[in-house]
Amino acid sequence: MSGHGTPIPMTSSPCGPLSGVAEVPGDKSISHRSLILGAMAVGETKITGLLEGEDVLDTAKAMRALGAEVIDHGNGSWSVHGVGVGGFAEPENVIDCGNSGTGVRLLMGAVATCPISVTFTGDASLNGRPMARVTDPLALFGTQAVGRKGGRLPMTIVGAVEPVPVRYEVPMPSAQVKSAVLLAGLNAPGQTVVIEKEATRDHSERMLAGFGAEITTEQTADGRVITLTGQPELNPQVIAVPRDPSSAAFPVCAALLAPGSDVLVPGIGLNPTRAGLFTTLREMGADLTYENERLEGGEPVADLRARYSPSMVGVVVPPERAASMIDEYPVLSAIAANATGITMMAGVKELRVKESDRIDAMARGLRANGVEVDEGADWWSVTGMGIGNVPGGGTCESFLDHRIAMSFMVLGMGAQNPVSVDDGGPIATSFPIFEPLMTQLGAKVSRD
Repeated sequence: MSGHGTPIPMTSSPCGPLSGVAEVPGDKSISHRSLILGAMAVGETKITGLLEGEDVLDTAKAMRALGAEVIDHGNGSWSVHGVGVGGFAEPENVIDCGNSGTGVRLLMGAVATCPISVTFTGDASLNGRPMARVTDPLALFGTQAVGRKGGRLPMTIVGAVEPVPVRYEVPMPSAQVKSAVLLAGLNAPGQTVVIEKEATRDHSERMLAGFGAEITTEQTADGRVITLTGQPELNPQVIAVPRDPSSAAFPVCAALLAPGSDVLVPGIGLNPTRAGLFTTLREMGADLTYENERLEGGEPVADLRARYSPSMVGVVVPPERAASMIDEYPVLSAIAANATGITMMAGVKELRVKESDRIDAMARGLRANGVEVDEGADWWSVTGMGIGNVPGGGTCESFLDHRIAMSFMVLGMGAQNPVSVDDGGPIATSFPIFEPLMTQLGAKVSRD
């Protein structure tokens, strides 16, 4: 059963060439942060290109519930009239974050040092995901968290009345945990320091600096040391959200599999902490090129051109690259199934605590479609069958996970027989135009 209503079974069938321009939605990570920091600034922040998927819309609702004025002007144009750092009001009702782990964890950080109590909940998938990784460091500020057994939602965050700054070493590569601590540090006096051994996506640091926070990043022998000076007055911004590289992954990978394809995906954010998939695909021999490389809003951006690539080979993906492509391993496994040889992915234990256990979900679905998969706690491998040789014909569980559902839709476009998922409904959380966009390019995606 979908957390978003009646299940929507979907099927993807082998297709001819995909061609045209794929204008994917705005970046989800940057969209969340634009709304939250806009609400913590003083004045009006204007946002264009906001991703209007369910996850981000839930964050917009949360900002309204916390006292900010959030206005949808249509066509991805929004404005946020902020309440200032520490200015959030206690909401009248529970805040429902739907399926969004990013949204709830960032919001927990944002309210952790405000003298208010906020109760968070979500759908069945989100309520089963661990929150202690965020609430443990937030407790160092003086914040309290009361939730279900195992640190799970629904959960009430009781904000620190007299917060103190913290120094925290993130035990796992997680941009969500790092960002939650930094957002909490905004309303704590003095300097909050976050140390991460492995670099993760740095959208929060870039955007905090853009809003006028005093923040520095230093590379040391211990890792990246991020220092934030608390209690600033954040200045409103004009933000153009680049298109989401995690969403771009699906039309790009589909084009690599469907014979004769040539697809242009314009305006994709290529922040080096997010572009690991595209680096890996090129190492595999994918015909993927960057055109019109440029900077927009402090973020590197380019147009991606992807063409049918019948000679891809399996590779060993370095563990240190995992943080830069953690959301893209499911669709990479669909590509790996069509490469020649074994693709080995290690250092990926984070995949087991995403919207689903993504290693298990993809392994089950790939096996159901005739692909050999091996796995361990922190690694997995896919034995490729060569382009066009994946039998297909299987039905896969999506486990309420949008990226699992879309990855199997991509697999079906290059398989010998159609590939189905039991529920494609969660796709709307991050890529609400996935079906019409892929159909426009020439894909055969249908609701059963």
